[in-house]
Amino acid sequence: MSLRRPEWPEVGDLVIATVERITDYGVYVRLDEYDKEGLLHVSEVASRWVRNIRDYVREGQKVVLKVLRVQADKGHVDLSRRRVTKRDKKEKIQSWKKDRKAESLLRTAAEKLNISFEDAYEKAGILIENAFGALYEGLEKTAKDGVDVLLELGIEKNIADTLAQIAAEKIQISLVNVKGILELQNPSSKGVLVIKDALRRAKKVGEAEGAEISIYLVSPPNYRIVVAAEDYKSAESILEKTTNSAVEYISQNGGNGSFSRER
Repeated sequence: MSLRRPEWPEVGDLVIATVERITDYGVYVRLDEYDKEGLLHVSEVASRWVRNIRDYVREGQKVVLKVLRVQADKGHVDLSRRRVTKRDKKEKIQSWKKDRKAESLLRTAAEKLNISFEDAYEKAGILIENAFGALYEGLEKTAKDGVDVLLELGIEKNIADTLAQIAAEKIQISLVNVKGILELQNPSSKGVLVIKDALRRAKKVGEAEGAEISIYLVSPPNYRIVVAAEDYKSAESILEKTTNSAVEYISQNGGNGSFSRER
């Protein structure tokens, strides 16, 4: 969300729209993010020949469309449904939902602070958007790391405290899991202790990277390690660091180890 959104979308943009009227030649929609009307011509409804437009859309339906042409002077926007991929649709809907939630959280904060939404946006929303690119991303970071995220942006303490509290209550941080099997062996008399130390070190390395690390015994000498992080790229990187740490330690202490990735 940005209250500084331009008045009109640009060619190539993906937009969320509500179907208002269906005719033989196309569909009139309301662009939710711009409060403008647009036309989805029958030729842009689907990649195949369309016998009945109502087989594809219905009044009141939310749809993701691509902007083909904008004629601001005529108040006209041409749109396409058939040029929107499944991935485009999924990502746009997720982004739109986040934007709406972020705006709702900022409105809640404004009400608690007894200030207008516009004031809350000017004093906090703009600073968050400038720093994180989008309001939701900044509030999500705040939910994870605390009020200092907002204070470091220069947001007034009372506003920062209120926003941080609301973000912590309303935003659930979702983590992704990656896992694999560590095989650790050490034939020495202190082998069990060495293996335990190797696992402790692996866990410590992962936690230092900000991940949640779980290690379970499958059956000797196999141990399952699960890394939970904010995204797959980070999780994979941390999994590699933790397992390398365990294998290196066990090797340095007279044993041997290996790691195999689980899907």
